[in-house]
Amino acid sequence: MVDADVSTSAGAAERMLEELVSAAEQASPAEFPEVLNRYAGAMGLGRAVVHLIDLQQRLLLPLAEDETELPVDASLAGWAYRTDALRVEEDGSGGLVVWLPLANGAERLGVLRLRMESLNGLRLWRSRALASLLGLVITSKRTYIDTFAQRTRTRPMQLSTEMVRAFLPPRSIGTGRVVSTAVLEPAYELGGDAFDHSFTADVLHATILDGMGHDLASGLATSVAMAGSRNARRTGADLASLVGAVDSALSTWLPDQFCTGIFTQLHMPTGVLRWSDCGHPSPLLIRRHRLLEKELERPSEPPLGLPASLAASARQIHEAALEPGDRILLYTDGVVESRNEGGEQFGLDRFTDHIIRSTAAGQNATEVLRLLIHAIVDRRRDELSDDATILMIEWWPPGP
Repeated sequence: MVDADVSTSAGAAERMLEELVSAAEQASPAEFPEVLNRYAGAMGLGRAVVHLIDLQQRLLLPLAEDETELPVDASLAGWAYRTDALRVEEDGSGGLVVWLPLANGAERLGVLRLRMESLNGLRLWRSRALASLLGLVITSKRTYIDTFAQRTRTRPMQLSTEMVRAFLPPRSIGTGRVVSTAVLEPAYELGGDAFDHSFTADVLHATILDGMGHDLASGLATSVAMAGSRNARRTGADLASLVGAVDSALSTWLPDQFCTGIFTQLHMPTGVLRWSDCGHPSPLLIRRHRLLEKELERPSEPPLGLPASLAASARQIHEAALEPGDRILLYTDGVVESRNEGGEQFGLDRFTDHIIRSTAAGQNATEVLRLLIHAIVDRRRDELSDDATILMIEWWPPGP
């Protein structure tokens, strides 16, 4: 139990942060907001409220039920989320409201709101330490506490979507030299699209998949493809063997299902990109705010799931050298083929131009994709006729 009058020296604050971790581990979902608030108050940070980002990244939804949801694009809290930076405003009674981004590495989780009388260097340090700690705690607890999933949803989800989302990794991952970030819609009625990304040693693995159809069987196909890919990756398979394992898994267990996909491996120290394209739209390369449309285009190959006995030849592995700041785009055809009410396609030019303009405006990779997927969905009034998934990789070489 925390004594509200305990010394708030730096040493005491460190001990309280340690106690908070222990208390949070033991707290039920209903108790978690109160545990957080109690320890924040004891550190002189006032009342603390967590807002989590919803699945479509439009709303910041409070973890505590008695708080108000906030729009990402029209609030100071949303500004903190979009820019990954602290924001401060007066609360109208002589105090301050401090908004801090909640993140776990490259993944944006939401924001933390603190109310305090004044902000100095020590309180700023404590606030940031608390936000960093909460990012880790929330990431850990949401794997087994459905309350966090409930708080980030605004409507019921279809069964096929629930299955695919259970397999998905965090929306964004990153290191000091690479970021991989993805978005996918429709968030609650997703059919067969999926993405995957992960690190092994000094390699980033990134995958995008598009299952045939828009039903449970389609979602099952992409789920099997992801499982086959991960199983091969975790046993140290090279890229050709990994793709072969996915082909084998689909043809063995779901012989009537196919999916297209791209599997990539980026060697982070050198920027060498290797990939296999299985009947999917070619990767795109944006370099120095220009689309090099044909740079990564290679001859088309059959979709995943074709038995080896029917394949014309072995899967081809392609290779290219990236330059600092390059962005690689993987996408499903629902992105460029989405049409507005007049029948006009979103198109490749509009797709890449949106990314180039957002990048030139200083948006980070995760925010670029958030804005882009909203532009696609809003154009269709939130009624996409096909799944739309985008994965973007940004690479920078290691420092000297």
